[in-house]
Amino acid sequence: MSDHDTKTIFVCSDAVGETAEAVARATARQFAMEQVRIKRFGHIKTEEEVQAIVREAAAERGFIAYTLVQPELRDTMREETIRAGVRAVDVMGPMMQAFIDTFNDSPKYTPGLLHEMDEVYFRKIEAVEFAVKYDDGKDARGFLQAQVVLVGVSRTSKTPLSIYLAHKGIKAANYPLTIEVKPPEELFAVAPKTMVVGLTMQPERMLRIRSERLRALGLPSQAHYASMERIERELAFAGEIMERLQCPVIDVTEKSIEETAGLILEMLTV
Repeated sequence: MSDHDTKTIFVCSDAVGETAEAVARATARQFAMEQVRIKRFGHIKTEEEVQAIVREAAAERGFIAYTLVQPELRDTMREETIRAGVRAVDVMGPMMQAFIDTFNDSPKYTPGLLHEMDEVYFRKIEAVEFAVKYDDGKDARGFLQAQVVLVGVSRTSKTPLSIYLAHKGIKAANYPLTIEVKPPEELFAVAPKTMVVGLTMQPERMLRIRSERLRALGLPSQAHYASMERIERELAFAGEIMERLQCPVIDVTEKSIEETAGLILEMLTV
């Protein structure tokens, strides 16, 4: 691929620039991603920096995506891109204006508020560390400290769901239910404030997922792990444990991680 074929998106921000870059990358995935290069310029403070970026974008025939909250920098970006004939996308501007017009409020004009290392941020980091530490039943003591404990047989998305909940600030542990292993007593002794949630799946769907997993690992897809008989026995065993726990059960067969997490978050607020 030659430099002439490369399409460049210039991402500019008076903060880190992660928001504009995320939008640019999400958009680029709809096109020939291998021909798209993203150049990020963060912590922009002067009009001269904006002017230099616009000149470079014009020279490379790219366009600019920006999240500038300082009014003078946004004005400079608009003026310079018009003058240079460079297309520019104000990622946050329309949303900020809608907020102003609808709620009759004024923005703080403080760069980087989205990524402030505040109490919420640290709570998420702590929750992620918790999810990793108590993933897959590594330490049953985690069940006594968790806000949510996920139980289910293998391949019911327990780990990714725990991590997703952690990014919402929820401390989640999970435990894989297997026929050969008796669940730990801690699972039945969780605190009243801890919610245990069972995850289940239709056998046919699980069979496909497990077979694909084995193939990905270079193992025979006909292994006992991916047999219908084994799956049905595991699901029946898991159902008995969930009944003993008297916990809500979510069928994740046709649900995304986000959908399942949304249901759990709703349960937590009830």
